[in-house]
Amino acid sequence: MHSWNLSPAEAIALQKELRTHLILSDQLGIVRRVAGVDVGFETGGMITRAAVAVLCYPELDVLETAIARRPTEFPYIPGLLSFRELPAVLDALEQLHELPDLLLCDGQGIAHPRRFGIASHLGLLVDIPSIGVAKTRLCGTHDTLPDPRGAWTPLRANHEIIGAVLRTRPGVKPLYLSPGHRISLETAITYVMACCTRYRLPETTRHAHRLASEPQ
Repeated sequence: MHSWNLSPAEAIALQKELRTHLILSDQLGIVRRVAGVDVGFETGGMITRAAVAVLCYPELDVLETAIARRPTEFPYIPGLLSFRELPAVLDALEQLHELPDLLLCDGQGIAHPRRFGIASHLGLLVDIPSIGVAKTRLCGTHDTLPDPRGAWTPLRANHEIIGAVLRTRPGVKPLYLSPGHRISLETAITYVMACCTRYRLPETTRHAHRLASEPQ
C-alpha cells in the first residue's frame, strides 16, 4: 500500500513506477466468485460511495455486497481517477466475508495513457486478477467493429494492443475492456462475455452500479 495524500505530479510518477509490476498473463485459479466494482458520488461529489457486488460464477447469482463511503479528497483529473476512488473501494472490499477470485472494474485496465488505470491499480494493490470494463474509450484507436454478439477488435496505441472493443449485444454500443492485472486479454474477453446475459453490461457491473449510484 502507498500514501493517497499525493499531488497530481506525484500520482503520475507513482503510476509509472507501479505499472512495471503488472502481470498481463493468466495467473488466476478457479473462478467461483466474480465481483463488480463501481463508484458513485454523493453531496455534489464531496462523498465517494464505492460498491462491490460479488456473484457466483458461472451462475451469476448475487452472493454478497458491500458499500463504503469516504470524504472525497483527490480532485477529478482524467487519468488519475484511481487516486480519487480507490480508498473507498478498498474499504468496501474489507467488508466482504470472502474476497472474490476476479474483479471487473468499471473503468480502465492498461487501456490508459500510462497503462495503469483503476483496474490495474486495484488488482495490483489487492493481488487479485482484474479486468477494466469501461463504457467509453480513454485512449487508443480501433478498426470498425462487426455487429454480432461476441465480436471484438483490438484497441491499439502506438502499435501496441492495449485492450479490446467488445460487442456484448448486437445493435448497441460496445464496451472497452483491457487487462488489469494477472490476466491476459483473451481470457478477460472470455470472462466478460460469460458475465453478460441480456444486457450490454456484465451482471457484475450492473449490480455494482446500482449500489454505487442509485438513491438510498
